[in-house]
Amino acid sequence: MKVCAILLVVAPLLANAGGSNYGIAPGAHPNLAGKVAEWPVPTPRFARDPAPGPDGNIYISVMSGNKVARFDTRTRTFKEWDMPSGHHPHGLLVDRQGIVWTTGNGNGTIGRLDPATGKMAEYKTPSGGGGPHTLVITDDGSTIWFTLQSGDKIASLDTKTGAIKEYPTSGGPYGLALDKAGIVWFCRMGDDKLGKLDPKTGQMSELSTGRGSRPRRIATAPDGMLWVTLYGNGRLVKVDPAALKVVKEYQLPGGDAGPYAVTVDGGGMVWANEINTDTVVRLNPANNEMRVVQLPSKNTGIRKMSVAADGRLWYMGSHNGRLGVVE
Repeated sequence: MKVCAILLVVAPLLANAGGSNYGIAPGAHPNLAGKVAEWPVPTPRFARDPAPGPDGNIYISVMSGNKVARFDTRTRTFKEWDMPSGHHPHGLLVDRQGIVWTTGNGNGTIGRLDPATGKMAEYKTPSGGGGPHTLVITDDGSTIWFTLQSGDKIASLDTKTGAIKEYPTSGGPYGLALDKAGIVWFCRMGDDKLGKLDPKTGQMSELSTGRGSRPRRIATAPDGMLWVTLYGNGRLVKVDPAALKVVKEYQLPGGDAGPYAVTVDGGGMVWANEINTDTVVRLNPANNEMRVVQLPSKNTGIRKMSVAADGRLWYMGSHNGRLGVVE
């Protein structure tokens, strides 16, 4: 394990500007030491999107390799499952029963893998494609919401019946999250806007994040606020979902370095990465302090991060094929 130094950076706050819903509630890690460990994955063919399971292990999708992998956090070993031909999983989450759900980006499906038996099922989207991308799950586990990036749609899947319902939108919907009221928020990256969908009524509304902002991913904090990475201008923003308003905006330390993944731990600390730098940033919203953790590898390429129940931050380097943890 390599211990990496933490550089303290206090970012300027633009005063007048402006949980990941992954099945396992994120914990808090109050005594961050900045230690980073990484492990090479067995099939590094665009591995991405780590998610914790209820067993404490970490699951990842291997998009080009068409696999799902599990990292045993005790033995530090991997196990892989082959996906159906053409599935090519993009996003992945693990529900509270240990079932792995994937977005079949290659064949327009949502996948359901039972790791205990290896049994796999696929549920076809009504449109038959659309590029299923990122997915989240409701607290009660009844519904999975996901984006269809190339199809310009948001969709829901009933986890008991497999029924899928689609809602048209625009802007190549990318990351998404559920707020405390169960409203679906999603990043319309191509439109420089956030979309908002009320599942009860089907009504859509939107919030502009500014020209050239390109919102990429979004996460919900314990206090109900939303946090969004703006890939186009190097910023991280806080959104009040009830007010439909950007309430704070932070310039991240890397400048215009492509903010990508974002997640929030159980203590309200916001984690973000800038994909053009080999770092992750932790923001304390209470005092606006940022801590930068230098990663041990070069050209990491983080596209998704998740906080496990014990508060540790897990990331997957899509470029270097290494699974990492910050603690």
